[in-house]
Amino acid sequence: MNGTITKVAFLFWLLFAFAFASIATENNNKGQDTTSWKAGVAHINITPDRPIWQGGYASREHVSEGKLTELWAKALAIQDASGKKAVLVTMDLIGISKSMSEIIKKSLKDLYGLSDDQIILNASHTHSGPALVGNLQDIYPMNSQQWEDVEQYCANLENKIVEVAGMALGKLHPVKIYSGNGVTRFQVNRRNNSEQDLVYQSELKGPNDHAVPVLKIVGKKDKLEAVVFGYACHGTVLSGHEISGDYMGFAQMEIEKSCPRTIAMFFQGAAGDQNPLPRRSIALAKQYGSELACAVKRVLEEEMMLLAPELKTAYTKIELEMENPPGEKELLEKSETASGYEQRWAKRLLNNVIQGKELKKKYSYPIEVWKLGNQLLFAMGGEPTIKYAIELKQRFGQDVFVMGYSNDVMAYIPSARILEEGGYEGDSSQRVYGLPSKWKPGVEETVLNGIVKLANSIGVEVKN
Repeated sequence: MNGTITKVAFLFWLLFAFAFASIATENNNKGQDTTSWKAGVAHINITPDRPIWQGGYASREHVSEGKLTELWAKALAIQDASGKKAVLVTMDLIGISKSMSEIIKKSLKDLYGLSDDQIILNASHTHSGPALVGNLQDIYPMNSQQWEDVEQYCANLENKIVEVAGMALGKLHPVKIYSGNGVTRFQVNRRNNSEQDLVYQSELKGPNDHAVPVLKIVGKKDKLEAVVFGYACHGTVLSGHEISGDYMGFAQMEIEKSCPRTIAMFFQGAAGDQNPLPRRSIALAKQYGSELACAVKRVLEEEMMLLAPELKTAYTKIELEMENPPGEKELLEKSETASGYEQRWAKRLLNNVIQGKELKKKYSYPIEVWKLGNQLLFAMGGEPTIKYAIELKQRFGQDVFVMGYSNDVMAYIPSARILEEGGYEGDSSQRVYGLPSKWKPGVEETVLNGIVKLANSIGVEVKN
């Protein structure tokens, strides 16, 4: 009799325990357990191990001479409560091409099952790093050996980026993720303010976006493990022959120095028409790096938005149309009369025409949207001008993050006004990038409509 009572009591206890556990689990799910993010972060040195041609300027006449800072590729891997993963890779580089991006992404898909929407490859746009294959190639007066050195560097670079992403994925562990926005003001709209006359100006003309977006990743006992931050400003403080990450590199170094055992990752924003001014000295690069780092550290010390562990991602390519390309006669004339990069550009296109290759009339342009909890992040290819960041914030809210220089840096992406006005960002830069002609009118509308549609596909609607 007593044994029967004991068995019945034990069964009631089991049922009670099961019911209690079920209720607790349900309550946790309702409360969106913010510790159920997982993240891993890693970095790898990508500094060239020998003198190499540097990327970004057509005026350089020889390879690099020493280094001012190391260059890094850094990866943040994240996984939400459902198990969905994504990887952000930031690189102290001028900007990777479509071909390099495709090689890296294919490897990440084959090795880790990641699709395009789960990967963002963002370049800082330093003009003091190495030249890269497929990016601004016509502007560099390199000989065959120098090109071979660049090609070898890029082959190793592709492997290193895949490696660092894998390292981050292999370190996934429970974390909390926060977001916030700071501000700093050394960016200057270079189209509407003269660099030479800057010292005489009492006010600066825009448009600008001085936001400093910040992600904070913390582990056990709220230990800071990674900081991801951005700014929309060209990496053109420095123009010498020393390898460096420019002001972006100094900012990352300062954050890591003040936050031991933390990896700081910089992403470049919609910086197409934004310059750091004044510039051209190491002291200024350090100053701007310090200003940016201080803006980030201020955000870290204030209350930030805790992000629920839900990740949504979307990626697509939209067709951007170009004006009719130059004909054989025009290219022949330019190849004989032009000089520098324009002559190299004309000769390359002329050779394609002679071989019967059709010159491009449109380009498949990559756009991407991530939603981490309530934090929206937009990633755009090329060099978008600041109007795109302003427009996206007007439509989706002032706290959204906007990245340029992501996945494929193929050209400037001018606003409608800049395209109409012409000048470097609207016209001649397309030849610098090797495209046969400039964009057709309507490029701004096409890009913004494409981003809105992509955001809609993951349940994000325009606010205004």
